[in-house]
Amino acid sequence: MHIDGIRFDDDARTVTRHTIGSVYLMGLNRVSKRNAFDLDMREQLALAYGEMERDENIRCGVLYAHGDHFTGGLDLAQVSDALQGGQGGIPEGGVDWRGFFTKPRTKPVICVLQGWCLTLGIEIALATDIRVAAADTQFSQMEVSRGIYPFGGATIRFPREVGWGNAMRWILTGARFDVQEALRIGLVQEVVPTGTQLQRAVEIAQLISAQAPLGVQTALRSAWLAAREGEEAAASQLVPDLVTLLSSQDAAEGRQSFIERRAASFSGI
Repeated sequence: MHIDGIRFDDDARTVTRHTIGSVYLMGLNRVSKRNAFDLDMREQLALAYGEMERDENIRCGVLYAHGDHFTGGLDLAQVSDALQGGQGGIPEGGVDWRGFFTKPRTKPVICVLQGWCLTLGIEIALATDIRVAAADTQFSQMEVSRGIYPFGGATIRFPREVGWGNAMRWILTGARFDVQEALRIGLVQEVVPTGTQLQRAVEIAQLISAQAPLGVQTALRSAWLAAREGEEAAASQLVPDLVTLLSSQDAAEGRQSFIERRAASFSGI
């Protein structure tokens, strides 16, 4: 895989990491297993999220997959016994990609989908902020067909994102649905020709990265707060957060760029 002159297929880790300017790319990389998640991949994804959070130069993340498929979901043969035994938590230095068991991340993440996006794959996508899908993407929240249920957040986020009836249709039947249905219900925000999905996601990430970092982070935090604690909790922070932002150098730069009718250059200060 190539983009902007960077080679991505020289990293043997189950989750690769690369940067393009202020954009941090995390790539699922268990191609021979259709990127099905074993315990190592679960751990590596949490560690990649942690690295993204700690790097002050990173303003936006892109989560994508090597190969033809986003993920076949959990590798049940590898992880079922471990999960039953309580293994598979968040490693030291990691950030929970679900945002449930560690502090919510502060940086936006765009998810890039193609091929199969099954079970855990939908839950990973739902835990990101913007989803770009290739035209060949196929989905299934099929845990009920395997004797379990979606325990990675789909029962929480799927109804919130796409509406109760749409979510229950796919969660309770385990049936397959295509990318056009995903677009219709709002599971994905954009469908692009297969092969162009990563480039498009990077373009969106670069657009986000060009905005005021403190403004982006505050907007994301406000939305997270509303989702987790309700509108009243988020509303109570609207004016205090605005007052804080107005004292920043980025706000001053935003005002000056408006006056001078030029593009702003934000520093995150």
